[in-house]
Amino acid sequence: MDFNFKNMVKDAGIALTRAVQFTEEKLGKSEKTELDANFENLWERAENTKKITEKIVKNAEAVLIPNPGNRMEDYVFEIIEKQKPSRLSNLEYLGQDMVEAGTSLGPGTAYGSALIKVGQWEQKLGQNERDFIGSAGMCFTQPLRKFLDTEMKTILREQGILEMKRLDLDACKNRARKTRSMLGQGTAERDLRIAQSEFDRQTEITKLLLEGLSSSHAAHLRCLYEFVETQARFYSQCTTIMTDLQRELSSSAKPSPMLRLNSEDLEAIPSKNHDETFTSVPIKSSQSNEQ
Repeated sequence: MDFNFKNMVKDAGIALTRAVQFTEEKLGKSEKTELDANFENLWERAENTKKITEKIVKNAEAVLIPNPGNRMEDYVFEIIEKQKPSRLSNLEYLGQDMVEAGTSLGPGTAYGSALIKVGQWEQKLGQNERDFIGSAGMCFTQPLRKFLDTEMKTILREQGILEMKRLDLDACKNRARKTRSMLGQGTAERDLRIAQSEFDRQTEITKLLLEGLSSSHAAHLRCLYEFVETQARFYSQCTTIMTDLQRELSSSAKPSPMLRLNSEDLEAIPSKNHDETFTSVPIKSSQSNEQ
């Protein structure tokens, strides 16, 4: 109990020292240790990578799953059950409705038969779309999101530790300058050496992580290529499905005869008299109107 209390007091003292140092730096009353230009460039690249990756993941997920409610549901299920819920695509629902409508109207009718055929192909499109969404998630959005949740968070955590070490170092520098003409100089100098050593060590750790972003960019590039290949395959399969559907409809369609009325083509209306194929449409000539 005493040990924990002492640690709490020590931690509170360190936090207060850092807060004082930070405030004095903002007010221009204390010097700040600056990192070298190379480190600053690496850190700027890391911040930019984080920002653009977050935007790409967000927009890609919006394209793959346009419904924000479904995206939220997927997110919750992934956290709780470690997997996304299984749901039909909108095209599959449309296809089901068309098949049911065609069955209700009668497969023997032209419209009912066409509805069933189109509905079946719409279901194929929907299944193809679901396969694409799953593949695109695995090869593109999931790796990028994992990078944000692991590597990028580690970099940010180590950068935060580095900033704390930097504040400790500068606070020790200030104390050392104030005590050089006073008693206790030895203690201040020793604390300064320790703070400098810890700062240098943390700088190297953070720098190594920042330099590792080059390999992360290479991995993201491979993910991008795989995404393009997946997308191209998806659209190619969609084109094949729709071409087959058009061919199927054109082969089964029976064009109706056309009648001419007032210089316009009109579809002939089947006659109620089964002995005749079509009704006759009487057309008055302009001469009879004049008479």
